[in-house]
Amino acid sequence: MTRALVLQHIRCEPPGMFSGMLTDRGLAIETIELDEGGELPDWRDADLVLAMGGPMSVHDEAEHPWLAVEKRWIAAAVRAGVPYFGVCLGAQLLAASLGAPVHTGEIPEVGVLPVAATAAADGDPVLGALGGEFLALQWHGDTFGIPAGAVHLARSRAYPHQAFRFGETAYAVQWAQVPAYQRSAEAALGSSGFEILAAGFAASQAWMARSAALMFTGWLDQAERTVAQRGSGARL
Repeated sequence: MTRALVLQHIRCEPPGMFSGMLTDRGLAIETIELDEGGELPDWRDADLVLAMGGPMSVHDEAEHPWLAVEKRWIAAAVRAGVPYFGVCLGAQLLAASLGAPVHTGEIPEVGVLPVAATAAADGDPVLGALGGEFLALQWHGDTFGIPAGAVHLARSRAYPHQAFRFGETAYAVQWAQVPAYQRSAEAALGSSGFEILAAGFAASQAWMARSAALMFTGWLDQAERTVAQRGSGARL
């Protein structure tokens, strides 16, 4: 059976709808809660990797020593061709692990906001399904550079780097799926920020869920083909 490894950095940011999509395909899910002391297995034992968000920065190694280990682990896995899908912090970790800068942006980007695909995303098996512009839930203050050899796939008005692909099956997307941190919404949008964000999320939830499903389906299709090509076809 194909093994999907979920890297989780805080309990309130689980894979959500992605879990159901993984189990619907018969994939075995193993979740590593890194912030709670979970230990990474040998990356060779993971068929595909899903890295979720979290409130920490990729540079917070003094407070979270496991970040340094995780970045080395991600670099080894992705450079060896293991399919990877990174969301929010998971996207920043992929960028950092591949040598790209990750730094605090000029302003936090919080809200249900438009994201525009780049020309390179046209025909991409994962981002191409979302069209030229789409709404996404943004919840971050850090941003990343595009690693050497990666393909820039999406941008927003505030942050030009929203998504990229490295190799055939390693993807990073800056946007999140669920609102989790009330304080950061209030800091970015005012005292009623969480209510504003929640209202925007509720109004666009069905459309964003459909977009997320299209995107993740495209990645899973690619990932399963890669697993089969790497000699794991008997487990699919």
